Amino acid sequence: MTSKDANPQAGKGIPLPKKETDLFRSVVKHYECKQYKKGIKSADAILKRFPKHGETLCMKGLILNCTGKREEAINMVKLGLMNDMRSHVCWHVYGLIYRSERNYNEAIKAYKQALRIDKENIQILKDLALLQIQMRDLEGFTQTQHLILELKPNLKVNWLAFALGKHMKGDCKGAVDVIDIFLSTLEQGSTDLQKSYETSELALYKNSILAESGRWNEALDHLIECKEKDIIVDNHSWLKMCGYYQLQLERYDQAKDAFLKLFERGSTEDYSVHTGYMLAILNISGDLSKRMMKSKGARALPSLMVLSEMQRSMLQKEYENNMLVQYPKSIATRRIIITLLDVESDEWKEEIQSYIQLNIKRGVPSLGDDLSALFLCCSPENGNEYYVAEDPVDVKGHQAFCNISKIVDDIIDSLENNSTFPNDEDIQPPSTLLWAWFLRSVLHEFAAEYREAIHFIDKCIDQTPTGVDLYELKGRLVKKAGDIAAAAECLDKGRDLDKQDRYINNMTTKYLLQADREKEALEKMALFTRHESDPEQNIFDMQVTWYELELAACYGRKKMYGKCLKKYMAVEKHFEDIHEDQFDFHSYCIRKVTLRAYVDVLRWEDAIWGQDTYVRAAEGIIKTYLHLHDNPTKSSEDDEIDYSSMTAAERKKAKAIARKKKLKEEKKILEEAKREDGDEAKSKTERKNLVKDQDPDGLELLKKPHLDEAKRYAATLVKNAANHLNTWLCQYDVCIRRGKALMAMRALFQALHLCRESKFIHHEIFKRIVDFQENGKLAEGSHPAVVEVFNMEKATLLGPTSKSLNAFILEWYEKVKANPPSALPLRVEVAKAMLRHNIGSPMDASKLIIENGLNVREVTLNNCVEALTVLKSIEGSEQHATEFAALAKKVYHLSSNF
Repeated sequence: MTSKDANPQAGKGIPLPKKETDLFRSVVKHYECKQYKKGIKSADAILKRFPKHGETLCMKGLILNCTGKREEAINMVKLGLMNDMRSHVCWHVYGLIYRSERNYNEAIKAYKQALRIDKENIQILKDLALLQIQMRDLEGFTQTQHLILELKPNLKVNWLAFALGKHMKGDCKGAVDVIDIFLSTLEQGSTDLQKSYETSELALYKNSILAESGRWNEALDHLIECKEKDIIVDNHSWLKMCGYYQLQLERYDQAKDAFLKLFERGSTEDYSVHTGYMLAILNISGDLSKRMMKSKGARALPSLMVLSEMQRSMLQKEYENNMLVQYPKSIATRRIIITLLDVESDEWKEEIQSYIQLNIKRGVPSLGDDLSALFLCCSPENGNEYYVAEDPVDVKGHQAFCNISKIVDDIIDSLENNSTFPNDEDIQPPSTLLWAWFLRSVLHEFAAEYREAIHFIDKCIDQTPTGVDLYELKGRLVKKAGDIAAAAECLDKGRDLDKQDRYINNMTTKYLLQADREKEALEKMALFTRHESDPEQNIFDMQVTWYELELAACYGRKKMYGKCLKKYMAVEKHFEDIHEDQFDFHSYCIRKVTLRAYVDVLRWEDAIWGQDTYVRAAEGIIKTYLHLHDNPTKSSEDDEIDYSSMTAAERKKAKAIARKKKLKEEKKILEEAKREDGDEAKSKTERKNLVKDQDPDGLELLKKPHLDEAKRYAATLVKNAANHLNTWLCQYDVCIRRGKALMAMRALFQALHLCRESKFIHHEIFKRIVDFQENGKLAEGSHPAVVEVFNMEKATLLGPTSKSLNAFILEWYEKVKANPPSALPLRVEVAKAMLRHNIGSPMDASKLIIENGLNVREVTLNNCVEALTVLKSIEGSEQHATEFAALAKKVYHLSSNF
């Protein structure tokens, strides 16, 4: 045997003998078919003769990685690569190993190295393209797809992937051109030109790109051309796109016809279609129509923007004379007519009474929420748009609420006395009265009148003690009235009535967690998990983020910070998994031509770290780490007994006690571990399937540098959730503790920018501005130019009219005092700042909190407790504290805090 035969390497141009070459092909085949044992056996047969064959070592390592032997696999792949660094197979496998570890940047480097050796390897190019779109290297993805297209121009999927790359990087014209060139290569009669789902989706995808680039005329012409060719399958989308484009082109009659055809197809309950129809009637186009059409939920144009009397009259006439006649059963049509009417008119009262009576007879629990959409107020930021009033101060003063409350009271009186509706002789069943009481209870809830609301819901339960919805509402009311423990018990009673109802079970669990009864909550959740596995693990596998967020908050309140961090980070892990899951769709969606939905998914994934659920989890992690930083716990060394001052006998006795204590703790840990393993109850199979958490209490998380971890999560929020106020509040809290005054100042400016259109400053921003003026300082030795800019911007932070911190506090004291409904938390923060800086008298600060009672905004149980604490701390304001406690007790009558 020659030296060459002793060490064949593909990269060096020395191939394996024929027998081993066939074996190597079988290794690849077994890997692709997931026959890992056979693959390892074939690889071992090659390595027995050629132990240094690089490609075989790499393939064996790749198979071992699939069987879970990660460390051995990595070592073997590295050994194979060292033996044959000129082999594209070795580099490709090396990239696959990195890809399996989600280290995509290193995997891309390995693939690119493989392509330097074999530039036209289609499989490596495809794998590289998948990683590039996953990492949003859009320029690289487009170039790679272009190479693939040049090598395989006869495959449709390559054309579509190249067009997608152009589209995603913003080259809309280039994407349309690529699709046009692909279509021009098809022969007459090709299946890709005939009516089918794929042909239809490709046509609509091209059309959406035209619209995205603002080429409305071309987009509309293209839609009409597609319809003439009879290739559109999704006619609903086609009509909606037609109507939208015609609005932008100010072809209002044609747009109106398109939306009418959508109604004929059954879209009478789609509020976005109603909005488009009304925009066409009123001849509204441009940016305003774009914004209105993007609105989601059960809000149409009259509840989104302020309309003139003439516009309302036009819409009312159209809907009453045409839409209601043509679609008399449409709920959305009736709701829109009610929204168009003047709240103070008799016609509105008649319509709303008829609407309420109809839904009470049907027994609709969500009627209260439906009616709350009528509490429309002009937006203070944009006077041409509406928002729905939610604060009790705004609700109680709203004319629609007052009228609806009076109508419901009249209905209840008539039903209680005569069993009929007002001005009606038909006898109603007892259930009608029940749902009237239910609605009245919900209306009292909107006005924060919890005592009265509980009175009505108790009447409902007395009449029908088997109604699950009744217990849900009562539980919510009892919680808002200040007794979360009683609320949990109430919901549990409702849960017992229908143990197959997952929703009521989940609500009970949520309330139990808020009552800090996490063990009972887990028992309730276990009713809907797989019984053969650990319920906690099953909940994690199902990504039940609401449960984990509530449990984390529960652990935080109980000062179990390790477990608290574990649960918050479980939510983070879910988002990482969701982000990784898109990997499976990159090739599938292009192959199946679901390109419109795929683009939506990619854009949604780009914003995933700004989702409210993730922001809440990250905020919880930051606050927990900051709390640990501010309140460091003693280490075991700090607690160690000082033996130096003891006698020999005392020292011996103390060491014996400490030893016994340590043994007792170790024994307890072992018993808990045994119990968790389930040695007594679980079978061998169950124990095998049980995933063991090496750090169930999160002790390792507590050992991490607290400020560094908080900084990492704050940076993630700043990058991905810049439109959330809490992002910048957390960023400030982290930076001020790190001594980064400039970054803290920037966070405050960003927070102010988010609230720039509001008349009043947010209380959390006010609190931090005061803190920054007191504690924000640059590091010693800073450059004079930096110091000058810092001092100038620090003064700018106070606003244009305030020259000092005292002037800033006094300015807001006067603003708050001049505006009776201004928020309670802001009043409290201004009062605290006044006390700390001796602005005005203590009684002025006390009166600022107490004046107007609870007829102010943002009144919650926690805010009232905070306000009472401040009042009690003010010398000489005992009377004010007593008065405030009495007012709070009247609203939160079940709370023990007053």
